[in-house]
Amino acid sequence: MGAREALHWAANGRRGLTLRSRAVVSSLSAVPKSVWADRTELRRLAESQGALRHVATMVARGVSPPEAFKTVAGELGRLIGADYAAINRYESDRTATVVTHWSDPGVPDALTPLAGRWPIGSDTAAALVLRTGKPTRIATDSISSDIGSWARSYGITHVVSCPVWVEGLLWGETAVMFRGSEPPPIDTEERLGDFVELVACTIAQAKSRADLIDSRARVIAASDATRRRIERDLHDGVQQHLVSIGYDLRSAGATIEPAQKELKRLLTAAADDISGVLSELQEISRGLHPAILSKSGLEAALKMLARRSPIPVERHDRVPGPLPEPVQVAIFYVVSEALTNAFKHAEASRVRVDLDGEQDEVRLTIHDDGHGGAELGRGSGLVGVKDRVEALSGTMRLASPTGVGTSLRVTIPVPAT
Repeated sequence: MGAREALHWAANGRRGLTLRSRAVVSSLSAVPKSVWADRTELRRLAESQGALRHVATMVARGVSPPEAFKTVAGELGRLIGADYAAINRYESDRTATVVTHWSDPGVPDALTPLAGRWPIGSDTAAALVLRTGKPTRIATDSISSDIGSWARSYGITHVVSCPVWVEGLLWGETAVMFRGSEPPPIDTEERLGDFVELVACTIAQAKSRADLIDSRARVIAASDATRRRIERDLHDGVQQHLVSIGYDLRSAGATIEPAQKELKRLLTAAADDISGVLSELQEISRGLHPAILSKSGLEAALKMLARRSPIPVERHDRVPGPLPEPVQVAIFYVVSEALTNAFKHAEASRVRVDLDGEQDEVRLTIHDDGHGGAELGRGSGLVGVKDRVEALSGTMRLASPTGVGTSLRVTIPVPAT
């Protein structure tokens, strides 16, 4: 069974199990009678399918690439009967970075070679794969570089390597290594190839997720810039104009003769109406972009949110140094939305906001004593702020058991400056 087929089946749940069962029956019925007598070969085929299904299921679930790579290396090494297995990524300077490696429990644990990044040279298996784009095998006694000395120091005598292609580009290699004088079985490259496809799927999946996050971040950044511009235009243009008109109306009303009471009343009413429009416009402007962040910083913005909240807010802020503006904006919107939900939906009587972190991460926890039962995507408005947090490679977790209250936990990495 090929890796792509295994991945497709694993991603389709119970239906995949049915398809696999039929496929196994079909494949077994097509096996020549001579193979039925070879129980070792049959067991090997079953083990191969089981290992592929295990890895394919993990990839389909979208586990993190490091976890998937580690599983691939372990399953691959055990299945093929290798002593060591590794996945290496090619770098632009003709070096290879060890993404993950595995050692059989029965042999000395091989440390990551040369601090995890080593020159591929010209006579290594990695160099041959890079040059030809095809699977290769090599005896380590023919490798003259430092990586050859490293391999021989662990008794490694043979290496079989297959290329990992991702979206038409040669990304790296998957290698299995053997001790002893006997060369690897002749079908090692073929069996290695099935797992290599799963490595490529894992990398492509991770790349797609990274591209999606980058795209979402660009959309949010562009939206924030537009909202900031509109807020600035409203403040500097329309709002100032309305203030001026209101002042002129009140000044005109002050000059009206006492006998013209009706005209004076109309001018005063018009000035009051303009004040009301101005207040509404200011509320809209604040909703477009938290200008207070740019003017006074995150602490002042959170104080303003707590002061405007209809229910008491207990704040505990401890943020190390200034945060990037996108992180501050995300925190502001999370707190703002959580306070709104606590009042409008949870009927809470108190909210606690905790903000802390280190140099490379900020953590925000918000808890209310409301009736709970909140869910993402049910009109709470939290989906939008979740997208904003995830666009910064952060995470947001919601816990809202009925009758206990709602807790919101946000973690956002802070890029090094």
